[in-house]
Amino acid sequence: MDRRKEELEKKRQKLAELRRAREERRAVLESQSNQTQSSGSSSSTNNKDRKAIDDLVALVLGERPSTPSAGGTSDRGSDTGSEFTASRPASSNFGYSIPGTPVSESNGNRSSIVSQPGAPATPVSSAAPRYVAELSEFQTVAVDIPPLEKVEYSKEIQTSEGSFDTPQKSEEEIRKEIMDEIEMLEKEREAELEEERKRAELEKVEEFQALSEDEKKLILASPEFLEFIDTSSKFVERALNETYDFMKDYTLGIDVDSDENSGKRVKFVCDFWDEKWSRNRSVTDVNWSTKYPELLVSSHNKNPATVNEPDGVALVWNLHLQDRPEFVFHSQSDVLSVMFSKFHPNYVIGGTYSGQIVLWDTRAKSLPVLKTPLSAGGHTHPVYSLEMVGTQNAHNLITGSTDGFVCSWQLDMLAQPQDYLELLHPSHNKTDEVSVTCLGFPDNETTTFWVGTEEGNVYQAGRYDQAGSKAGINQTDTYKGHYGSVTGLHFHPLYGSVDFSDLFLTCSVDWTVKLWRAKSASKTSSQPTNITPLYSFEHADDYVYDVKWSPSHPALFGSVDGNGQFDLWNLNADTEEPFVSTSVGSGRALNKLAWDKEGNKTAIGSSDGRVYVYDIGEIANPKQDDWHLLQKNVSEMITNQENPGTK
Repeated sequence: MDRRKEELEKKRQKLAELRRAREERRAVLESQSNQTQSSGSSSSTNNKDRKAIDDLVALVLGERPSTPSAGGTSDRGSDTGSEFTASRPASSNFGYSIPGTPVSESNGNRSSIVSQPGAPATPVSSAAPRYVAELSEFQTVAVDIPPLEKVEYSKEIQTSEGSFDTPQKSEEEIRKEIMDEIEMLEKEREAELEEERKRAELEKVEEFQALSEDEKKLILASPEFLEFIDTSSKFVERALNETYDFMKDYTLGIDVDSDENSGKRVKFVCDFWDEKWSRNRSVTDVNWSTKYPELLVSSHNKNPATVNEPDGVALVWNLHLQDRPEFVFHSQSDVLSVMFSKFHPNYVIGGTYSGQIVLWDTRAKSLPVLKTPLSAGGHTHPVYSLEMVGTQNAHNLITGSTDGFVCSWQLDMLAQPQDYLELLHPSHNKTDEVSVTCLGFPDNETTTFWVGTEEGNVYQAGRYDQAGSKAGINQTDTYKGHYGSVTGLHFHPLYGSVDFSDLFLTCSVDWTVKLWRAKSASKTSSQPTNITPLYSFEHADDYVYDVKWSPSHPALFGSVDGNGQFDLWNLNADTEEPFVSTSVGSGRALNKLAWDKEGNKTAIGSSDGRVYVYDIGEIANPKQDDWHLLQKNVSEMITNQENPGTK
């Protein structure tokens, strides 16, 4: 690029020199022409100067200088050439010849020079050829290239004292700069956030579009949406059903209830009923969860008014969700007995009218996850009683049915029972089979159990062969006291300072509740023996459908009857009349009773399909001497049993 610039600069300088030379030549020729016209002749000295000027111009223009003539014609030729050059027209149509070509007198429009008188004659040779310099025309392109900037430096400026020292800033200036930077960064961040917010709003506008009616119906009918609504609404309803008084003022005094019977009150908590699943169905059994104290399950029989609904249902209720069940489980047959598994909190076990044992899981759908087959390998008659025995690592489900069989099951394999025990007794008139309506195991006992039968007797039975006895019913000992079907049997829980686990209660359709003392399995009678109850409670005016010991108070138990009465008995207070008697619901028959794990609440199943929950309150709290007082009362009952004539 620099080379190109140098060439252009040289050409520009050369053109300027050519113009200057041409102007100088024209000026010289004009002055010479004027001198010639005025004087008519010039001296030889002037001719030599003119020739020298012509030669110089020709040399500058790159032309060949005039060829000197022979003899004394050099000056004259110079004059002639000068005159010819000066007389050329300025137009481009002047007569040029090829270089080296002679030009005639007529072509060149040459004029003879007449010498003046007194001067030596200078002959002009008209025939002598003349040579003219070759000229050519060309077009140049002017390029406007800016010249290089010339930078000049001053020694004094470069080496001034203190030019490289950093200027000192004051603290205020530094603080101001920092604050300006912080403010600028804050503005940039706010601008970015604002831009991001606008972008998010635009995306939301694009994302949330109005749904059509078909899309809305499709979403509302989808199983995922229905499941979400069902689950989330349960959470909301649990929170709304919280009865805690958030506005309670602890600074205000309360009236002390001076009623002597204030400790005997039974408080109604709630009742559970569902329009769809409870209507026209009776409650056949109730049971509390041992893992979750707020959950209880109720079993129901068939609704004769509906055809498409399942015959039996099991409803799991929550104390914090009172308007609808937490879970609804279906069965192909009426569910007559139900319980939560003691060792699997998610399992719900049911015994059905068809003899099947069904297992539901709260983590699965409403249908059973496992069930026993309808074959001779299991029960073929209604299953009224379920019991779970064993420990966490080794446990079995024991079921009793009116077909005379007691089966032992593993929960993970219900295809066939682990043990299959037929209960036979020769005292039956038509058949030897014993129709089991209820059964019970003492605490810490897994092999020996007692069963209540349809004829009203209670028998002791064993699951396995033992020393001195075989598996099945003890043929010699008969607990005889009821005159109707035994509807409930329950052993005293093992807790407290005194062991009362050999005491059990039974109830029957003969309107009575009876207290029994179980005979040790190792002390069987050699002869047939009828064992009588320790005491008979005959307050009821209708069938007594269920009876249960309190899990917290040693002398307290509850019973329910066909008149809708819920009776609480305290053996340490009175044995003739119930400690508290409460009318439940609308007066319909009460079928089942269950205590929660702590013994503070009871769940009562009614024949109208409702489940009632009552809080026992202070009645459930035992005193320190209740165990010893009960031991004394039981000893008196045993003495009266052994010596019926003395009281």
